[in-house]
Order: sequence, then C-alpha cells, then structure tokens
Amino acid sequence: MRLFLRHATEKVIVYRSVKAALVVGSVLALINHYDGLIAGVLTTKTILQIGLTYLVPYAVSTYGSAMQARHLEVRGGRK
Repeated sequence: MRLFLRHATEKVIVYRSVKAALVVGSVLALINHYDGLIAGVLTTKTILQIGLTYLVPYAVSTYGSAMQARHLEVRGGRK
C-alpha cells in the first residue's frame, strides 16, 4: 500500500491524472448536465455530481498509472 501511495502522489502521475480528469470530466459533465449548465441552474446536488464526474476519471487514471509503476518497480522492469 505504501508503494502504491508513493507512486500515486508522484508529480508526473498527478499531472497526467489531472489532464485526463479535465478532458474526460468535461466531456462527461457536458453530456450529463448540459441542460442545467446552459440554463445556469446549478443546485448543490448538481455541483456535487459534477465534482464526482471529475473525480472518477482522476481516480481511475491515478490507480492505473500507480499500479503500473508499482508493478514495474516490484518486478524490476522485467517483462
């Protein structure tokens, strides 16, 4: 777990995950909340949903990158 967390907080992985979350989260937020965003009707519930819409791709990207980095470190880079 410690090894995973060390990789998950590496600058390169955080940066990559933020970029992925911004792109994927924006597309999903537009798809799921287009009407409310255009009408300017943002309730607290909608804002929380949009936040989660960005959080999920960030978490998925971070998990995948950190697990790959962990795997490579544990195996010593061997295939």
